[in-house]
Amino acid sequence: MMQVAVSASWAGHLRRALCWLLLLLSVQASMAAQPLRYFPVGPIYEYRWKVLELALAHAHPGEAPSLQPFGEELSQERAMALLQGSGAINVLALGTNREREVHMLPVKIDISRGMVGFRVLIIRAATRQRFLDLRLDGLRRLNFGLNEAWADVPIMEANGLPVVKASGYENLFTMLAAGRFDAFPRGLNEARRELQQRRLQFPQLMLEPALALYFPYPVYFWVRKDNLALARSIERGLRLALADGSWRRLFERYYAAEIAELRTHPRRVFQLANPVLPEGDLPPDTSWWWRR
Repeated sequence: MMQVAVSASWAGHLRRALCWLLLLLSVQASMAAQPLRYFPVGPIYEYRWKVLELALAHAHPGEAPSLQPFGEELSQERAMALLQGSGAINVLALGTNREREVHMLPVKIDISRGMVGFRVLIIRAATRQRFLDLRLDGLRRLNFGLNEAWADVPIMEANGLPVVKASGYENLFTMLAAGRFDAFPRGLNEARRELQQRRLQFPQLMLEPALALYFPYPVYFWVRKDNLALARSIERGLRLALADGSWRRLFERYYAAEIAELRTHPRRVFQLANPVLPEGDLPPDTSWWWRR
């Protein structure tokens, strides 16, 4: 009787394992058949989706799902609502905070390697003298422009830096050019590309050459709370790409100019706290490009 009971128990475990295997194969087949729609879209975000493409290729060799940009213009809040609700968007790549981690499922591996939290300043060339030999108290007398929906707004405000909020991204360049605020803080990986794209429209803007702000600001891939299969697939692929060095090679290829410039012309960095970083989230590893 004991032998029969043990055999029945083993058979039950085997059936459950087979069911899970069939479910996983079904999910993988579904993922391969349907493109994954992603947000945000634009030249400064291209690297993020190359990382996802690399991760999925590692996790699903020969059958990785294709990626498709979500083409509509929309805010981050609307994009998050579409991810959580209808599933019109499958993957986001955004910075983290406590609220986002409550409502969405993050893959907690920082894809920006801390570079988005290293903020350089886009300013008007006519005001460059104001930034020479600036100290923290002088920094707090400046006004910084940010999109009202961005997760870095409460970080800047918590550090006593005044923020002028706008409802759009492009509006911020127009407002800075018009003198509505003093500086537009952008990630080291973003600022130069953004200025290059707008050099004819805003010739009066420049990249401040000597200062930077830094706060820990991991950027994660996000999926729906119930999409555990996709989250695990992305995490596995990221770890494999990290282990074989292909992710680092991609990063260094994309940001070769920024890395070289920072090493040749080090900036004076103001270290800021990030009070909205969720407990347990690891600080970014910046060793690929900046040794603090």
